[in-house]
Amino acid sequence: MEEFINFAIGNLGHVAPILFAAVAAIAIAFLKFERLFITYAMPGRQAFLAKIRDLVVADKNQEAVALCDQYKSKPVAIIVREGLVRSHLPEEMVVDGMNLVASEMAEKVGKLTGFLSMIANVATLLGLFGTILGLIQSFKAVSFADPQQKAALLTQGISTAMNATVFGLGLAIPCMVLFSILMNRTNHMMAEFDQTVLTTTDILRQRGYGVDLNKGNAA
Repeated sequence: MEEFINFAIGNLGHVAPILFAAVAAIAIAFLKFERLFITYAMPGRQAFLAKIRDLVVADKNQEAVALCDQYKSKPVAIIVREGLVRSHLPEEMVVDGMNLVASEMAEKVGKLTGFLSMIANVATLLGLFGTILGLIQSFKAVSFADPQQKAALLTQGISTAMNATVFGLGLAIPCMVLFSILMNRTNHMMAEFDQTVLTTTDILRQRGYGVDLNKGNAA
């Protein structure tokens, strides 16, 4: 650890961009985890949709809208609400409205995640850049230094090259892991949005035809 600290202090001009990228990656990761797993997440999605179905089939559309308003930060509730407030319109307009809102929510959910992949790539390149600088330093030591100094300068150059690689990969690897986790969660939520559009359309159709499938299944 002391070696890495000394390297960072002695090569601050090269290490500073990697450290800045690390701070940005931590901030993005914290923000995205909070939004994807807390703010936007709706663990009781199926139960929520079941309540909406019961209210709509019972012709209590306003109560269903009020239920959606209780989850103003949840994209699923926002999509359902859009379908409910358009329920008096032709089905094509209802579906188009929900798809539009779902697209807006998908854009919001996916925002910033791609920067983690970019930071991982940039960190790798910065590490490679430092590796090349260290090798150049080693070659200069072999070419121009006094015989007594060659061994020390060669060792210093190789150390710079290896430490730069470690710093770059030390940031790039966690960023790629976080990017994969967040993208998996994002794709899962987008699939939930599409499913919500289909489910809400089906609920409104049931009301239009006066059918309650839950009662039919219970019978």
